[in-house]
Amino acid sequence: MDLRNSIRIIEDFPKKGISFKDITTLLQDGEALKVTIDKIVEDLKDKNVDIIVGPEARGFLFGVPVAYALGVGFVPVRKPGKLPYDTMAVEYDLEYGSDKLEIHKDSIKPGQKVAIIDDLLATGGTVAAVTKLIEQMGGEVVSLNFVVELTELNGKDKLQGYDITSLVKYNI
Repeated sequence: MDLRNSIRIIEDFPKKGISFKDITTLLQDGEALKVTIDKIVEDLKDKNVDIIVGPEARGFLFGVPVAYALGVGFVPVRKPGKLPYDTMAVEYDLEYGSDKLEIHKDSIKPGQKVAIIDDLLATGGTVAAVTKLIEQMGGEVVSLNFVVELTELNGKDKLQGYDITSLVKYNI
C-alpha cells in the first residue's frame, strides 16, 4: 500500500508557500493506519526496544499503538507545564526563537533502549531535543521512526549517527 495516497496535501497552509502534509486523512483510513503501525513495528521488532517515546502531540498517536504491539511502555514528551510530576527539560532552537520540552525525570532508566516515534521529520530540531533528553537520563536511542520526512529540510543532518526510518518521503 502506498501511504502517500492516504496523506492529503494542502497548499499554502499554514501560510503561503507551505505544502502541508495532512496525516489526519491517514488516521481516518483504518487500513492505512494499520499498515503504518505495522511497518513501524516491523522495523523495531528486532531492535530490543525497552520503551517508546513520543513527542507531543502526534508522536502520541503513532507511539502508543506501536508500544502496545511491541508489549513495551510509552513515555510522552510534552510542552512545559503539562506533566504532573518532576521533570527534566531541554530548550532547543526554532527557526525564529526557541521552545522547550519536558519529560518525567523517572521515565527513562539508565541503559534502556529507546525508540522515538513521531509523525514528521522536518528540520530535526524537535527530535534532536528529545534524543538529548533521553541520553541525559542514561537511555540509549536505538531508532528514530517517522511517518513522513520532508527531505529538502535536511532534518537528518541534525541526527547523524542515529538509525532513522521514514515511511513516506517528500521533496517539499
